Amino acid sequence: MAIVHATDQSFTSDTNQGLVLVDFWAPWCGPCKMISPVLDEIDAEMGDKVKVVKVNVDENQETAGKFGVMSIPTLFVMKDGEVVDKVIGYQPKEALVELLNKHM
Repeated sequence: MAIVHATDQSFTSDTNQGLVLVDFWAPWCGPCKMISPVLDEIDAEMGDKVKVVKVNVDENQETAGKFGVMSIPTLFVMKDGEVVDKVIGYQPKEALVELLNKHM
């Protein structure tokens, strides 16, 4: 599966089914750049079980506001459209995999 770049318009349909890791990010954010290759690895290794969705907060302020995103990167774990977990800031791959496994 490829990483999905959601917009305000597509967010609900992009996240309403199964287990989804949502990354709220911006191109100017250093920690966001650091976590990007980690998300690529998670997508490559767990893409059959987890969908990775990225939301650019500069371009999709409505969705970021709806979820109260104040710091980036903020990562939500969603299951069938509901937020079940959340972490803020750079996370190593092991921590994200552990977080996702908790909700499988």
